[in-house]
Amino acid sequence: MKKIIILLTFLTFGSLTLLAQPPVPPAKADNGNSGPVGGTAPVGSGLTFLLTLGTLYGVRKIYKENRNFLSKN
Repeated sequence: MKKIIILLTFLTFGSLTLLAQPPVPPAKADNGNSGPVGGTAPVGSGLTFLLTLGTLYGVRKIYKENRNFLSKN
């Protein structure tokens, strides 16, 4: 078991170092688009949506857990 944990630790850190490399800059294509490199995706609305869903999921779990507790008293 100890060998497996050591192996998984090395594999995890090895993959993390590969992911930490800086991205390769995109090739310049002169197609008349002078927008930002990352695009113009509306990140804020998607983040709000995900946070709302996560909050609702947490509230639902708390409600289901406490519903049984409240009905016993």
